[in-house]
Amino acid sequence: MTSAEPKLVGPIVRGFDPDIVAALTEAISVDNPNADITVDDQAGYVRIHAPWFLRVTRASLEDAAGEPIPLASLEPAIAGFAGRMRYIGDDELHWFLERED
Repeated sequence: MTSAEPKLVGPIVRGFDPDIVAALTEAISVDNPNADITVDDQAGYVRIHAPWFLRVTRASLEDAAGEPIPLASLEPAIAGFAGRMRYIGDDELHWFLERED
């Protein structure tokens, strides 16, 4: 039995730092121009999801934030995520469903 609904992936970000949430949301939008991105703001947390695959780059995140932000520094803000998450060096973070290796 095959489901017609796409599976969503992406971060669930704590809402305690609205600047990080805004920068991450903007950077994900820039890095995934053809994705159908959903941003669900629940005040205490924000879900940023898209079907099958999302990525964020350090360059886009820093452009959106206006300051240097290592991707690893996002970990305290990410309360959870849908799918799998993988760092690609220090420059990209991916959320996806199927392993690529």
